[in-house]
Amino acid sequence: MTAQKPVRVLVAGLGNMGRSHALAYHHNPGFEIVGLVNRSIVPLPEELGAYTIHSSFNEALAELKPDLVSINTYSDSHADYAVAAMEAGADVFVEKPLATTVADAERVVAAARKHGRKLVIGYILRHHPSWMRLIEEARKLGGPYVFRMNLNQQSSGATWETHKSLMKTTSPIVDCGVHYLDVMLQITDAKPVQVRGMGVRLTDEIDPDMYNYGHLQVLFDDKTVGWYEAGWGPMMSETAFFVKDVISPNGCVSIVMDQNAKSDDIDSHTKTSTIRLHSAKLGPDGRFAKPDELLSMAGEPGHQELCNLEQAFVLKAIHEDLDLDRHMQDAVRSLSVCLAADESVRTGEPVDL
Repeated sequence: MTAQKPVRVLVAGLGNMGRSHALAYHHNPGFEIVGLVNRSIVPLPEELGAYTIHSSFNEALAELKPDLVSINTYSDSHADYAVAAMEAGADVFVEKPLATTVADAERVVAAARKHGRKLVIGYILRHHPSWMRLIEEARKLGGPYVFRMNLNQQSSGATWETHKSLMKTTSPIVDCGVHYLDVMLQITDAKPVQVRGMGVRLTDEIDPDMYNYGHLQVLFDDKTVGWYEAGWGPMMSETAFFVKDVISPNGCVSIVMDQNAKSDDIDSHTKTSTIRLHSAKLGPDGRFAKPDELLSMAGEPGHQELCNLEQAFVLKAIHEDLDLDRHMQDAVRSLSVCLAADESVRTGEPVDL
């Protein structure tokens, strides 16, 4: 079998996720990095030091003619960069959220279909063995469900600066919420019908119309309900910052987090430590028929390993011409719920979907 040529990739955005994805491309022989894009020169890991950093995305795209463009910039540039890349003949990996409006997200998906390009959105939990197991076990329970999920981050220093930059365009319940709405939508086959949101601006360091704490509630057409909470900043509590809980009439499945985990540790955002399975079945004496089952998730991938797995999937999608239609639809759907929650925060009214 003839060896396939490496996929030539242009990496745009060198923040935390951009650097991690660039390292994934660097260490995977199926890729060849042809250039990096960032508005300023930033410190990089030693492995990336030899690559040229371009300041203009459009100029780098025209000059380098990559096979794949990896977009890891701030959310408001995602749609335009993705469409430009596909019009130039490149496949696209784009970090979540896909866009900052549903219309822009649909525009990106339409461009992928029109030009016959692969579009992979950075739903990193889809490539995590433990989260895949959580979804599998929850589906076995059957609905209707109660979803209880959050990811709060007590941030300071460089992490708080990153959060403030993100909040110039995107609220926490949109930026992080798309991951967990995607998980909810993978577990239930029901359709979300209404979302309610609330938010509070807890700092003068962000714009007056932005909030750094948000909470959404989503209602589904089979009576399933779910909530998601996200807060960023030095004032956030380390208490119950990571809740991942799925309840059904037949029991529940939950992630049990290491008690020593810190909310601003990026590995703690994905590592699950232990999955607890609880059956609601009662025996003749009215007591639980069996004890809870604890599934140890020892040896699961860390953040960089997870990025490696995600980019290996991108390579597989290109080489094997995978059908990504459902993947793209799900990305638009989870984004639409989170953006509706953001609208609800700002209007004070529930939003029908």
